Amino acid sequence: MRRFAVVCFALSAAALVAAPHGLAASAQVAALQIALRANGFDPGTVDGVRGPLTRHALVSFQRRHGLRSDGELGRATRRALGTRGRPLLGQRQLSVSAVGWDVAVLEFRLRRYGLAGRAIDGRFTAVTSTALRRYQRHRGLAPDGIAGVLTYRALARRGPLVFHVVQAGESFFSIAGRYHVSPWQLARQNGIPLTRVIVPGQRLVLPAGARRYEAISGPEVGTDAVRAAIERWARAYGVDGRLARALAWMESGFQEDVVSSVGAIGVMQLLPETWDFVDAVLIGYRTPRTYTGNIQAGVRYLRWQLAEFGGNVRLALAGWYQGARAVRERGIFDDTKDFVRIVLELYGTV
Repeated sequence: MRRFAVVCFALSAAALVAAPHGLAASAQVAALQIALRANGFDPGTVDGVRGPLTRHALVSFQRRHGLRSDGELGRATRRALGTRGRPLLGQRQLSVSAVGWDVAVLEFRLRRYGLAGRAIDGRFTAVTSTALRRYQRHRGLAPDGIAGVLTYRALARRGPLVFHVVQAGESFFSIAGRYHVSPWQLARQNGIPLTRVIVPGQRLVLPAGARRYEAISGPEVGTDAVRAAIERWARAYGVDGRLARALAWMESGFQEDVVSSVGAIGVMQLLPETWDFVDAVLIGYRTPRTYTGNIQAGVRYLRWQLAEFGGNVRLALAGWYQGARAVRERGIFDDTKDFVRIVLELYGTV
């Protein structure tokens, strides 16, 4: 069950400037300083520290543009900053000639890889590309000087990246089973559709937590037991067993000990808060924190999504992945469409 919408680094705009005014340098504050300077307001040194000069420059900018002069970075202020105020890092691929907030954030993070302070200006130049290549080599990535999915994943992740070299006969699902991770998360980690064929010798970055998580209590169980439990609860809640199996296979490959990087757990990949909601509101008692309890709660939650969307399977799956409210208010996101399509392709095959 997914719980966030979109891109890897799309942080809340309010949080970018509302951080404590300590001495720790922030790439987001540096991007704000660069944007203010590009718009003719002096925030002082581009150091990533939100001090008095930066706040004064931001308030002055807001007054000039007829905005609420509260010194906070809301949507209206970001729009007024123009190309230097958007987009957030991770919303697009970056290469030479790109200009924007995301470039400034990336450049500030590349200081330790040889990017001089005077080059941190929100413009992606050949100098930026050279520093990015140094970073990519350090992280074991292909040093192409282009900031794409894998580079963003590396920036978001603490500690070294862990790779798996694909062997003959392996698939996303077999590799996910080996490392106890979600096949969907494994594919997303590498920016590759789950339905794409992977080839021997290909290197895959493993999701955070590979080999380390033990999410569900109890002894390890096989796929036959998982499949039987799914069928049992599908019958109990009036859900198509083929649909429930396809969803569970998509989420975890029928693995009961998977925990995703955002904390979704078990066969059905439920967030703890979602599991608690299902127990309290939909079932009426606390289900056991075992693979069978996870399946019961997951199938019941699927039943609820189906009811929310009048039995429309595509919308129910979108609600499962994206959240029912987000589907109604914002439509179906592109990554949600991919998720739904693959689940439906798995329907009747697992």
